This record gives sequence, C-alpha cells and structure tokens, in this order.
Amino acid sequence: MKNLTLLVLAAGMGSRYGGLKQIDPVGPNGETIIDYSIYDAQRAGFNKLVFVIRRDIEKQFREVVGARFENKIAVEYIFQALDKLPVGFSPPPNRTKPWGTGQAILMAEEKIREPFAAINADDFYGANSFRALAEHLRSDEKNYAMVGFTLRNTLSEFGSVARGVCKSNRENFLESVTEIIGIEKSGNGAQFKNENGAIQKLSGNEIVSMNLWGFHPTLFSSLRELFTKFLKKHGNEEKSEFYIPFAVNELVATNRARVKVLPTTSPWFGVTYREDRPLVVEGIRNLISRGDYPQRLWV
Repeated sequence: MKNLTLLVLAAGMGSRYGGLKQIDPVGPNGETIIDYSIYDAQRAGFNKLVFVIRRDIEKQFREVVGARFENKIAVEYIFQALDKLPVGFSPPPNRTKPWGTGQAILMAEEKIREPFAAINADDFYGANSFRALAEHLRSDEKNYAMVGFTLRNTLSEFGSVARGVCKSNRENFLESVTEIIGIEKSGNGAQFKNENGAIQKLSGNEIVSMNLWGFHPTLFSSLRELFTKFLKKHGNEEKSEFYIPFAVNELVATNRARVKVLPTTSPWFGVTYREDRPLVVEGIRNLISRGDYPQRLWV
C-alpha cells in the first residue's frame, strides 16, 4: 500500500482563542482535536506524521501531544519560524509572526517524499473526509485535492470567521478559492462586509476550504517559487501572510495544477473562540454515543 503522510499545521498563535488551543482537551479522556484527526487518518491509511510547530511550544507540545503517537506511527517535528526564508530575504524589524500556512507547508519539504495531507491542528474534519482524501492520493498521482465543507456548518456562534469560499467546475475541479474574512451567521445563511463596507449575503450552501488538502511532493518546488514571489512584493510588511489557498489559486489560474474538490458528509468542529469549546466537546460526545469513536481513543 502507498505510503501517506499527515502534515499537521500546529504553529498557530491562538490569539483569538486565548491560548494554545492545539493542546486543549475536548474528548472524555483528555483527547485533543489533533488526537481525533490522527485517529481518523490512521484508519484511512496514513502511516507517517509530521508536526509543524513553533520552537517555543516544543517541550509542552511533545509532552502533551506528540508522546501519544510516537509508539504508534512514525513522527517527525519541524519548526516554522519568522526567519526561515529563501536566500536574500530577511524579516522586517517589527514583524513578530511567521508567514502563514504556505510557509508552514514549505517547511516540510525535507521531511516528505510521498503523497500527503495538510490539515489545521484545531479543526475536526471527520472520518469520511480522511477516507476520501486517502483514496484520492492513492489513485491519482497527478492532481491535488481539497475536501470541501458546507459554509453553514463551519460558522461560529461567537464571532466572525475567515473562510476560503470555493468555485469549481462541472467535473468538481477547483477554479478558485476566495478568502473572505469577517463572515458571520445571518439567519440560515451568512454575511460579511466587503472592502467598501457594504454588507454582502451568502446562502450558507457555498463550499468552503477548511485547509484539508491533499498534495504530492511536486508542490514544494512551486510553493518555493510562489513564496519568493510573495516576499518580493510583501516581504517588508509586518502582518502579511502567505496562505496556502493563495498559492493554490495561483497554480490553478496558471494551469500548473488541478485540484479535485472532494465534498464530505463528515461533521466539522472548530475552536476559533474559547466559547466554541463546549460545542466541540458535545459534538464529539454525540459521535462517541453513536459508535463513530471509542470512549478512549488510545489504549
């Protein structure tokens, strides 16, 4: 069976949540959201694990999260840092954060030689999502993939969120991802303010990216080139970020990659805000009650 790697992006600051939400327990026996993602990924056939973290959380992260898996699956750690840049570039003096999910994935280039999934550490994607992605990565050695969720099911009750709203063609290949910030619930749909401050409505049925991607190692050379291009334009800015949807958009628009959109029936849970946590705990409890997960993940 083809080797598959799960790349977990866990270097986020958790600024809106108010802490290291990646290691906050949500399961009945102290399991984190990462635990459930890795459990589902292993069941789908992923057999290697790479964590992208920050150096300053390494000790705590290894003790609380990494130690759970090191006797179950091959585990590697890599570090996303502000100054890990292509030759000839350096961060501006007042910048404090790394450069976003695109840079985080690029950091894994030396560790990954096989098809891989890239996920957020603080999103619960569900078993069906990982099965669909694993099947695609095993069967399609050319095209990338993105698991698509319904916007309505990804909103928070406690504040606005940013989502990558997707447009795809009749064959379910991605045409574009538009990153929209400040999306809030509005009745059965959603709304946001555009760049002119005007309210724009969304139906709630839109397919969105929650950063559950399937890639091949061919991505890295393209990503390195696009990151260099990004730095030439935005490298002196204190808050600009190189998001993976931006990179994918560029590759799709220039016909350098095709991305299959894989719709999922799995539930999605996320902890954008601390107030979201009880809803995640309840959702996982319900999935355990119906038999989707055991009471204790790791025996």
